[in-house]
Amino acid sequence: MSSFSTTFVFAIVSDLIDLSTSGLAFLVAPSSRDLSTATAQQYLGMFNASNNGDPQNHVFAVELDTVRNTEFEDMNDNHVGIDVNSLNSSEAATAGYYDDATGTFQNLGLASRHPIQVWVDYDAATTEITVAMAPARSPRPKRPLLSTRINLSTIIADTAYVGFSSGSSIVLCKNYVLGWSFSLDGGAAPALDYAKLPKLPRIGPKPRTKTLAIVLPIVTTAAVLAAVGVGLLVLRRRLRYAEVREDWEVEFGPHRFAFKDLYHATAGFKDKRLLGTGGFGSVYMGVLPGSRSEVAVKRVSHESKQGMKEFISEVVSIGHLRHRNLVQLLGYCRRKGELLLVYDYMPNGSLDKYLHGHGEETALDWAQRLRIIKGVASGLLYLHEDWEQVVIHRDIKASNVLLDGEMNGRLGDFGLARLYDHGAPAKTTHVVGTMGYLAPELVRTGRATTLSDVFAFGAFLLEVTCGRRPIEEEDVYGDFDRFVLADWVLGHWRNGAITGAVDAKLRTAGTGYNAAEADLVLRLGLTCLHPSPVARPSMRQVMQYLNSSAPLPELPPTYVTINMLTAMETQQGVLGTRAVWRSTSSIATMSDNKKLWNWGSLDER
Repeated sequence: MSSFSTTFVFAIVSDLIDLSTSGLAFLVAPSSRDLSTATAQQYLGMFNASNNGDPQNHVFAVELDTVRNTEFEDMNDNHVGIDVNSLNSSEAATAGYYDDATGTFQNLGLASRHPIQVWVDYDAATTEITVAMAPARSPRPKRPLLSTRINLSTIIADTAYVGFSSGSSIVLCKNYVLGWSFSLDGGAAPALDYAKLPKLPRIGPKPRTKTLAIVLPIVTTAAVLAAVGVGLLVLRRRLRYAEVREDWEVEFGPHRFAFKDLYHATAGFKDKRLLGTGGFGSVYMGVLPGSRSEVAVKRVSHESKQGMKEFISEVVSIGHLRHRNLVQLLGYCRRKGELLLVYDYMPNGSLDKYLHGHGEETALDWAQRLRIIKGVASGLLYLHEDWEQVVIHRDIKASNVLLDGEMNGRLGDFGLARLYDHGAPAKTTHVVGTMGYLAPELVRTGRATTLSDVFAFGAFLLEVTCGRRPIEEEDVYGDFDRFVLADWVLGHWRNGAITGAVDAKLRTAGTGYNAAEADLVLRLGLTCLHPSPVARPSMRQVMQYLNSSAPLPELPPTYVTINMLTAMETQQGVLGTRAVWRSTSSIATMSDNKKLWNWGSLDER
């Protein structure tokens, strides 16, 4: 691998001020490298979920990343990283530069819509790689942003190409390379002629000129007279697409969709576009005009006692969540007596139908199930610890896990979620959720915590591994008896044969079944289901156990079964007045159902 020097000016311009795609990367890849299997979004068009980190990639890149992805151990949502065969950067730093005069660090926003210049140099003799950046038209900083030693000859041993790569997403965003120079074998990259660089496209309306100031009153008068003649026709059309809009919603503007666009995207909310219905609304598949992006649009009635500003505020707050294992809320629209919510479209539907459906087409092998489990765990860790606030989901179950085009699990349905500041105590709230996933202390105290989410995740682990719902009604000689999955798995563990509870469809040839991994997942599920919340692991510990980076503690021999706990609580009058809840739908007790809103729990069509 020869020495090289390159410099380029780029700009990331998003339609939304606070959202962008995942950025772009300068890369060096062998001519034999096939990038057709790479995926977009966080993989930047270089890798995919299965080959990220593979030494056979033979790819070197400098990423300019605008999204924090915890699976890549990103430091923040505005950083520069040196990547070798993986998006888990070898070296990374917050985007910016060191001022030559003062030595202080100056931040640069990668998605600021302003041009930024980057310098990348590799010295083959010393194997040193340096990366520097500064605002366009500024001199190169003397102190580099990143400096490390990597022998690229061991990475790229073939004829190589150099270029740029990025990944698209639902967010309308353009990545521009305005100028680029490259030098091989020791020479510095030629300086860029800034006068010849193209200008970025204008954002927003053009400024008014003096001519416009003179002509505008005349044109306005004529337009008003003409408008009188066509006003009634226009009014009739506008009423069809009328929306509810208030002054305080201006702050949420970037997340708002026009009803007209959603109406046309869903073909007028026709039944042929209906994906499913639930107690809180119907969900339609849509294709947004312009971008042609596929979305899911939910129509929710908002006749709620909860203040509308608080309602919209919570929607937009959760809309800021960005993680590859969460269903992205893209925005909303209010019209008359309803609220429309717009999400990423998940083409493979819910996990529930794959676990409890019938037929070969719905079968999942063990590797797929384990990847889904790890994905949902990663998403929950982000909600509990890695976002700016603590998000308690409160309704984790298989039917609320949706599968994208690559069968990755994404946790959705945040309709019952609650947000708290880190370190703040949980507040008493209405008991909501699904029977079989409800933690015992939640029923007693009404306080939802991260550990009550962990309890529900434990039930989810058993459901995915065993292929059975947490609670089922069984017909035993004409009498219906309740089957409790946790107790059934616990019985297998006590008999020294816990893997006997694994879904029979997995224990056949050709499914890639790994008994040791299944044993770990089942024991972890029971650990998460411990009746005492202090005995449950955090989601960070759960991830460590799943990745085998920490040993899973043994279950205590005095583990109390769910049936025993339920019996004790019933005797104390805690559950005595409650009806039996089925595990396929979300419920609410001691509350007005109109105060609760749900984004999922759909019946499959």
